[in-house]
Amino acid sequence: MTETDWIRTGAAGAFYECPRWHEGAWWVSDLYADRIVTVSDGGRTDTVVGLDGDHPGGLGWLPDGSLVFVAMLARKVLRLRPDGRVVEHADLAPHCPGPANDMLVLPDGTAYVGCFGFDLNGGEHPRTAPLLRVLPDGTVEVAARDLLFPNAAVLTDGGRTLVVGETFAGRHTAFTRAPDGSLTDRRTWAQVAPAPPMAPTAEMIAGLGYAPDGCAVDGSGDLWVADAVGARVVRVREGEGIVEQRDLPAGLGAFACGLGGDDGRTLLVCAAPDFHPGARAAAREAVLLTTRVATAA
Repeated sequence: MTETDWIRTGAAGAFYECPRWHEGAWWVSDLYADRIVTVSDGGRTDTVVGLDGDHPGGLGWLPDGSLVFVAMLARKVLRLRPDGRVVEHADLAPHCPGPANDMLVLPDGTAYVGCFGFDLNGGEHPRTAPLLRVLPDGTVEVAARDLLFPNAAVLTDGGRTLVVGETFAGRHTAFTRAPDGSLTDRRTWAQVAPAPPMAPTAEMIAGLGYAPDGCAVDGSGDLWVADAVGARVVRVREGEGIVEQRDLPAGLGAFACGLGGDDGRTLLVCAAPDFHPGARAAAREAVLLTTRVATAA
């Protein structure tokens, strides 16, 4: 993969994450600019909503079309009302150690939300964290426990299987999803690289050969995953690991990706020089890159 295979779209940002294709445009959280933006096919970038001193994480839509999104530091799911007001949809804090993170929202309004489990940017020693389930009425339950930085959940197998990335364990973990949304039958979906032993944050990051961040599922059930330590996006298959790799342009890391476009075959990647909050908030060096893939979402 060469640099010329990537097409840049939209305006530069602080740190893009959690891209979603919705109603003919990309919706993306710009974490350290504290805003959510839309990017049209022509590259026009518009701010949809801004937060006052908090970072938006995962986002999605309720059955009535309302945008919901994670307020990472407050550890809440917020909802954008039609009148433009932002209101609380769910309080994650009682169950969520460390900042809240990415979120998968299903068509019925049920959501699954990951959390860091510890203060990553403050250098706190890593510990496990739960994956939370938010019911359509805002009730919060623990869906699964003891995950190492649960990140970027997706549904496969016709909605019967939920797969979540464990960023600090180098793997994707699967659960069988019951009709009521509960998760059972925990198993390893793909151990892409060995999980490093529990250690201080910097040591664990240095020991990671693969760190799954944001991801998307294609029509074959494979995952396209941003490898936060590999400056690449990879296609990961259940039980096999990486079956395709696309390297990013020099100087950029990959921190999330999504599948969309009119035919579902555009892969959009959220890229930045690094993930350090101070450096990212002080500059506008994050970019959105697109390329084409063979299998649609």
